[in-house]
Amino acid sequence: MAQYSYQDLLSRMTDLSALSLPPVGEWSGCFSSHDRRSRYCEETGLYEEWGANDDGSGYIRKEEEGIVVFEMDGPGVIWRVWSALALDGHIRIYFDHAENPAIDMPFRLFFERFCHLDIPINYPNLTPVLSRGRNRFIPIPFNRHCKIVLQEGWGAYYHFTYTKFPQGTVLPEYNQQLEIEVQVPLAELDRAFQQRGELDCRRPAFETVTLQPGEEKTVWQDSQAGQITRLLADFGALPEQHRCELMRGLVLQLEWDGEGVPSVLSPVGDFFGTAPGYSSFRAWPLSMQAGIGESRWAMPYCAAKLVLRNETPYEAALPLAVETEALTQEQAKGRMRFHAKWHKDDYTNLKPGSFAPGGDRWPDWPMLLCRGKGRFCGVHLCVKDTWPVPAQPPKEWWYGLGGEKTIDWWWGEGDEKFFVDGEHFPSTFGTGSEDYIGYAWAAEPPHVAFDSAYACQSRVPIDGNGYTSVARFHICDSIPFYQGFEAYIEKYKENLWGDGGQCLYACTAYWYQVHDGSQWDPYRQLDSATLTID
Repeated sequence: MAQYSYQDLLSRMTDLSALSLPPVGEWSGCFSSHDRRSRYCEETGLYEEWGANDDGSGYIRKEEEGIVVFEMDGPGVIWRVWSALALDGHIRIYFDHAENPAIDMPFRLFFERFCHLDIPINYPNLTPVLSRGRNRFIPIPFNRHCKIVLQEGWGAYYHFTYTKFPQGTVLPEYNQQLEIEVQVPLAELDRAFQQRGELDCRRPAFETVTLQPGEEKTVWQDSQAGQITRLLADFGALPEQHRCELMRGLVLQLEWDGEGVPSVLSPVGDFFGTAPGYSSFRAWPLSMQAGIGESRWAMPYCAAKLVLRNETPYEAALPLAVETEALTQEQAKGRMRFHAKWHKDDYTNLKPGSFAPGGDRWPDWPMLLCRGKGRFCGVHLCVKDTWPVPAQPPKEWWYGLGGEKTIDWWWGEGDEKFFVDGEHFPSTFGTGSEDYIGYAWAAEPPHVAFDSAYACQSRVPIDGNGYTSVARFHICDSIPFYQGFEAYIEKYKENLWGDGGQCLYACTAYWYQVHDGSQWDPYRQLDSATLTID
């Protein structure tokens, strides 16, 4: 029988190496306010109202002059609470069918105070406000049952992200005494998040790899069992006039255990979490600072090979550094292998008519399809959203409000939908692309850049017209799967829209997977035709 202390739960929020351990009986998902008109019809096998977009309206049922928004038998833990608008209607959290709530406070204060205190909360990195979006990453464990009620006047839009543990798991009881006891551990975690992405004081041993156009080189390999702990690239060394093209056209490949099929296949810039080109941010597993991209994903192997290929017309000289630690063969064999794959609109194994406008799966756009056992750990998304500025002036504010806009410019209304182990209806069904990342209200002008431990928007034009680079990482709330996993995000806009508008996606998914000797890979090989910036 597993037993976790609260400190164990906090450790899970930072332990990247633990992500490579195969899941055993865990299940993760999200309760959200998504539009309940979207459904799967068992009789026809088709999806109905799949693009319904009244995503602030959903709930489980009405109760206590409010709505039940989360209800689950334990043992489990709520990792993340998000809202686009938290007001003074109360949030009430009930544990183990108790008559009285353990937490009862205005929803707004839930993000601004640690529950038993009457002073402002002091964990800015655990409760970040990201371009209007309220986020709270303070674990709420429960053993037998948890129910959450939002009372009238609570606000608009919600997510509750959770993990359910196997029966028999024992978690700490959440109460006021626990809140008192964990204040210092929470402060230590908040401090660690504040210091995220700081380059190690040890200067890594960079080796410059020089590649001619079309050239491919094995730049590092290891025939002994181990684990990559840090992978760094000095993009500041690339010539500024070609940096964007080189960061997209230099292809990074990592192969594990002599399989001959890359588990990491991505442009170097996109792998490190920015595109097009270089933009600064600090997240927990990835960062870009002072020209240097750093990956801290743990990558165990029995043998490993790193290959770099130049798909640009320019000579490239890129300094790289690889830091590892030793593992025994037995340890390495017991770990899952790290994956990162990049793509645009080039997935295979999908029914095109079903996902096209008019199809029952529209507007789903695939971010990841995989078979086997593993954990989904996040995604980086580069969006090119451009449009000609309309000649007609708006009645008010930028392009206008609501139904009086002079142009429908917004790209990110799409909900994330995660299907685990072949489920027909996704156990994670979100309310909008920006909500999934952690911000809110389309971040309408002025658009701002932000970063945090688990989410960032490292690039966006002030007026939104251009390239946006966003990422969301699942560390504590990684999503285990045992037979397969499919991740989609809705894309309402066509690649070419309106009178000269464009909306193009490029995606890098990050996950771990058990290797059984046969990889199923629905991606095309990356070549110069694929790797254009647009």
